[in-house]
Amino acid sequence: MSANRQASPRRVSVAPMMDWTDRHCRSLHRFISQHTWLYTEMVTTGALLHGDVPRHLAFTPAEAPVALQLGGSEPADLARAAKLGEQWGYDEINLNCGCPSERVQRGAFGACLMKEPQLVADCVKAMRDVVTVPVTVKHRIGVDTIEDYAFVRDFVGTIADAGCEVFIVHARNAILKGLSPKENREIPPLKYDYAYQLKRDFPHLEIIINGGIKTLDEVEQHLQHVDGVMLGREAYHNPYVLADVDARFYGATDAPLTREEVEAKLIEYCASEIARGQFLGAITRHALGLYRGVAGARGWRRVLSDSRELAKADLAIFDAARQHLRVPDEIFE
Repeated sequence: MSANRQASPRRVSVAPMMDWTDRHCRSLHRFISQHTWLYTEMVTTGALLHGDVPRHLAFTPAEAPVALQLGGSEPADLARAAKLGEQWGYDEINLNCGCPSERVQRGAFGACLMKEPQLVADCVKAMRDVVTVPVTVKHRIGVDTIEDYAFVRDFVGTIADAGCEVFIVHARNAILKGLSPKENREIPPLKYDYAYQLKRDFPHLEIIINGGIKTLDEVEQHLQHVDGVMLGREAYHNPYVLADVDARFYGATDAPLTREEVEAKLIEYCASEIARGQFLGAITRHALGLYRGVAGARGWRRVLSDSRELAKADLAIFDAARQHLRVPDEIFE
């Protein structure tokens, strides 16, 4: 198993998160870690086939590697959307079989697809037939009251028969009625042992674990059992958690950028995006947690959340935010 794990570029990844993991968020994460595998927000097939494709798919080469997560349940539509994703330069196409929101259920995709493993297999095959990049699946371990490990084992087995080799296992059930998406991330108990058992039962597959993981020490522990670990909310609210990923899990020898060096790169990025007409607050909202744990971080967050100041598109807002921190200023001079 260790050889397989060594080969996986997804040893550490950041989860696809709606309203969060847009291109600005990914750019920030990429300043901090060169190797962490990044994901888009979920993009529905309808948005790509009937909407503004560049708005949904445009990203900068500096963000790579990036995977595109799709939401859908029609094999032909998913195939067309996957083809677009490959053409736009994504390194992986991922199918969402884990989102429990009612809006997603109304579209008959997300976690409710776990009840239709053969349909998921058909979707995977349709996508694999038209792209050369990996097609992967992100899923839960069960739906509603289905707690039996055999359910997720059979689901994975069916989709693997269609050629899928990478499964990202959010190690909780999805409760489709009665819990909000937020509650679905917190209330159903985590069962990491189900993901570990999947790796034992399918040693040839790449199994990535997701759900409630907060520290790189926890990542290390999970990697004793599976091929990769996906961080979610922790990577968003505390992005500097990614700083030691490259050295610890990818063998990098360069020292990571300091928080201050990341901020300096972010300011350059903001300048180029503002020049293209981007709203400054669309970028700074992802950086509120950059100094998490540093004295004065609350003041930093407050300044960078001030919509009236952000509307001025004046990068001096970073100087004002930094006044609250106990960090050196030399790098910005």
